[in-house]
Amino acid sequence: MILEQLLERILYRDAMMLVLNKPAGIAVHPGLGKKQNLQSFFEELKFGLPNPPALAHRLDAATSGCLVLGRHRQALNRLGDMFANGKIEKTYWAVVKGKPAEKEGRIDIPLAKQSTHSHRWWMKADPNGQQAITDYRILGETDEFTWLELKPLTGRTHQLRVHCLAMGWPIVGDMIYGESDTNFDALHLHARAIQIPLYPKKDPILVDAPPPVHMEKALKLCGLKEA
Repeated sequence: MILEQLLERILYRDAMMLVLNKPAGIAVHPGLGKKQNLQSFFEELKFGLPNPPALAHRLDAATSGCLVLGRHRQALNRLGDMFANGKIEKTYWAVVKGKPAEKEGRIDIPLAKQSTHSHRWWMKADPNGQQAITDYRILGETDEFTWLELKPLTGRTHQLRVHCLAMGWPIVGDMIYGESDTNFDALHLHARAIQIPLYPKKDPILVDAPPPVHMEKALKLCGLKEA
């Protein structure tokens, strides 16, 4: 990614925050084995302020969509408090293999860390783990795939991916928790929208992100007309 492409992905900007449409396949911050990351471009997103913005939350490298940055310390403190206390509503789109038994429902399955041979931590369903809750709703379907709206009410690592797997409908293209599929080689999970009550005397800020190109085929098969 080049800077010009990142600037084109700014969905919202004001004095407190930026919301980017994060591309899939790029990490949000530096890390082991991560060659490219968005944080390395933040110096170019100051827009007149003395310091660059910083991450208010995280998205997996494989996940696309709404990513919130705080533009200064006060903004980061306020956003961090809202994320921690569940005041920010996050909506995801996912295409899964299989189909829920009900049109909508709630997944309440605790999650815990599990170690891997690659010295990384993944997550697993565990009755003794931390509480994790996700609401879901079917938006469209084919005989093989289902297009879901997912709303996480808690913020556990890989929550949506593990919850969908535990319910028997893994997210398409999930190489960690699902299964490989030669037709879909990228994770079909997108942070579609975010609603942030940032200003007490104003309506919540609602930002939505168009789905990535790699999800368009499956979404259209499931009935999406236009984003």
